[in-house]
This record gives sequence, structure tokens and C-alpha cells, in this order.
Amino acid sequence: MSILHDLAATIEARKGADPDSSWTAKLLAKGPEKCAEKFGEEAIEAIIEAAKGDREKLTSEAADVLYHLLVMLAARDVALDDVLDVLAKRQGTSGLAEKAARPT
Repeated sequence: MSILHDLAATIEARKGADPDSSWTAKLLAKGPEKCAEKFGEEAIEAIIEAAKGDREKLTSEAADVLYHLLVMLAARDVALDDVLDVLAKRQGTSGLAEKAARPT
């Protein structure tokens, strides 16, 4: 998991940086809505590659999805560790049971 933590730290460090200095700073400067839109675009590209069955392209698109997810989270000040905490709490619980226990 350290690569995700390293990436999240790099993204966090780019907040407030000159948008001409990095792609991450440029995305963050455009605001949370644009970050969410870009995440959605990357997710769709990953879905397409999964449907096609192209393992190499899917792997590359999945990396893009993870990066853009972290950018979107950073844009809304949601820490990676907060997301990981939710996953840890769900670990060992049936997905069906966990969904049923969620408030409607």
C-alpha cells in the first residue's frame, strides 16, 4: 500500500502549487467538480477495456483510475487513510450483510 500513500502525499503536496507546474496542480486548480468529472472519464475508459478483455490496457487504465480517485479525494479533503479505515471496518463482513446494514 505504500505506493498509494506515496501518491496521495504527492497529490496533497501539489495543492496550491502553480497549475503550470504539474498536471495534478492543474486538475486541483479546476476544482472538485472537474476532478470528479475526470475520475468518471477514466473509470469509463477502464470499463471499456475490461469489456474488451485487453489486460494490458485495463491495467494502465486502472492505474489512471486510482490516480484520479486520489486527486478527487484530495479535492474534497478526504484522506486515503479515511477510505482505508472504512474498508478495514468492512473486512470480514459479507458484502450482502454490509449493504443491508447501511442506512437507507
